Amino acid sequence: MTPLRLARELAVPAIAGLCLLAGWLLPHLMGEAFPRWPSIVLLAIAYLVAGAEPAWQGLRQAMAMRFDIDFLMVIAALGAAAIGELVDGALLLFLFSLGHSLEHYAIGQARRAIAALGKLAPRVVRVRRDNAEVDVPVEQVAVGETAIVRPGERVGVDGIVRRGASAIDQSPITGESMPVEKVVGDEVFAGTLNGDGAIEVEVVRAAADSTMARMIRLVEEAHSQKSVVQRAADRFTRIYVPVVLVMVAFVATVPPLAGWVVAQDGMSAWSVAILRAIALLVGASPCALAISTPAAVLSGVARAARSGVLIKGGAHLESLALVRAIAMDKTGTITYGRPQVTEIRALDGMSEHRVLALAAALEQQSGHPLARAIVQLAQERSLAIPAVRDLVAVRGKGLAGMVDGVLVRAGAMKLFEPDGGGTSGGNGASGASGSAGASRTSIPPTVRQAVHELETAAHTVVVVAEGDRFIGVLGLRDRPRAEARAAIARLRAMGVDPIVMLTGDNAVVAQAIAQEVGLTEVRASLLPEQKIAVIAELSKDRRACAMVGDGVNDAPALAAATVGIAMGGGGTDVALEAADVALMRSDLGRLPYALALSRASRRIVLQNVSVSMGMVAVLIPLAILGMLPITLAVILHEGSTVVVVLNGLRLLAFKDVPLPVAPTNGSGAQPRAQRENRAAPADALAEGTKR
Repeated sequence: MTPLRLARELAVPAIAGLCLLAGWLLPHLMGEAFPRWPSIVLLAIAYLVAGAEPAWQGLRQAMAMRFDIDFLMVIAALGAAAIGELVDGALLLFLFSLGHSLEHYAIGQARRAIAALGKLAPRVVRVRRDNAEVDVPVEQVAVGETAIVRPGERVGVDGIVRRGASAIDQSPITGESMPVEKVVGDEVFAGTLNGDGAIEVEVVRAAADSTMARMIRLVEEAHSQKSVVQRAADRFTRIYVPVVLVMVAFVATVPPLAGWVVAQDGMSAWSVAILRAIALLVGASPCALAISTPAAVLSGVARAARSGVLIKGGAHLESLALVRAIAMDKTGTITYGRPQVTEIRALDGMSEHRVLALAAALEQQSGHPLARAIVQLAQERSLAIPAVRDLVAVRGKGLAGMVDGVLVRAGAMKLFEPDGGGTSGGNGASGASGSAGASRTSIPPTVRQAVHELETAAHTVVVVAEGDRFIGVLGLRDRPRAEARAAIARLRAMGVDPIVMLTGDNAVVAQAIAQEVGLTEVRASLLPEQKIAVIAELSKDRRACAMVGDGVNDAPALAAATVGIAMGGGGTDVALEAADVALMRSDLGRLPYALALSRASRRIVLQNVSVSMGMVAVLIPLAILGMLPITLAVILHEGSTVVVVLNGLRLLAFKDVPLPVAPTNGSGAQPRAQRENRAAPADALAEGTKR
């Protein structure tokens, strides 16, 4: 908050406070000969300035037969004025307005922690129109246009890189500490900071639908969704306030009528009773209770969003804190959701690089996911991929082609069986077209052994042959995320047990992945409805259970769990709609952080409730017994409100959980080969954009 905005927020209590101070000091400084009317006027101004808003709000609620805290405070101030205690009444309204201002400041601070992100996106974007570069307001940029982003500029739109490459600092969206290298085909987001490369971006979303704009809207919606504790506090207040009013009326009338109080210090018995009733009114007002939960919840939601975790409401923040069992989908959640080359076994004296290069030479002509994985690894290793002639695809078995006049084949074992698609390996140019499949050369035991070992370890196998020589075997599989094992261990250390992996894959594949990430409980070969049954089993005895997933088939289980958590980086819209929490980048390391933050939020809420109700429990009997001066009641009551507000704001500084750090290239950006879990939050937030 700027100094000017802060001054405006505190203007009402400041004016009221100055008038109160002047009205109280004048009689003391000027002596008894000085007329009282200037002091009365100043105190009246303090009443009007500080009491106008609560009086209006309290009157509106009272007319609807709903008596709230504002109504209690105004009645207390008017009661003090009626018995001549103008200073005490003005002090009450001053501190009450100060508490309201601090409350608004706290809520605003939490909102601004997110809303400030929106200011990062530039208002004007440079686009190419009619073969010229022109600057236009971001709201006027249409989907499909090309935006130009120069070095050091902020990206103004969500889009796809179509030309150039650069390292992008996307910490405002995902909280990543290192810039991420972006090349043609990668997605960039409005509000992120371009590095030292110029890029051209095809716009894929209008400004109002950008990832950042949707983040801000969802956080605002989250503020409107109250937590269980907050709803309970609201219900309590609706019943409690009328009870307090009855108690106040009793204390103000019954004791003087019954002779239980006597005149003292020049005041009549009725004045003494009314003064006690006013002190009771002040001490029993649950101001701190009313603000204790919203301040903490909104601060927690705001802090989570700044760290790449979108929590859709206070109720979900609270529910997450209670989670003691977690079910996780395998593909796309525990794993990256795409095959990768994890084993290269070179045979017959051949080098790994030669095996990979020849396999990539054939596979670069294919769009199959296995082929893309092989080619990507070869490119990452900067291998020289030879040219291929006469490429032939044997459906369901593999590929064959001529490389430097020699037939090269790559595929499943059945490609090399006698009926694999041909009759002769051949070394001539006609070999690829006439005999794409098997050589009649028998498959060596070493090849069969390597294939058996890799298949047992849940790999998909690609055998590579050059001429009649079997030169290597590649093992591919969906690899566990780099941070998965550490995240699961951290969850266990936080008391989460059991942690169960759910998958539609077979048990062999599931067990292999589970062993790598440190999981012992696996449910394999599951249909979507069977995942719901597992959630029900984990939730028995009212135990809070979370489900983590990313696919369409995970949506029913996400909705059935106490808390549904979607992998935002690669999750489908259906999963994200069903989930209560979204991890803005596909990083399981965010899950322990979200759990720790939710537990800290819950602790602070309980602390605030304890402070507010504890103060009320102390002040009520003291006020009834006449042991609580009204001035002290005001200071203690409003002081507790300030304490709970400041305690809630502590969540904005909640410390992040350390994440695994990927190696970087020379520029400090994450290289492309290390970005399996890079952020892609637009998939998590954009409507109608399916994987």
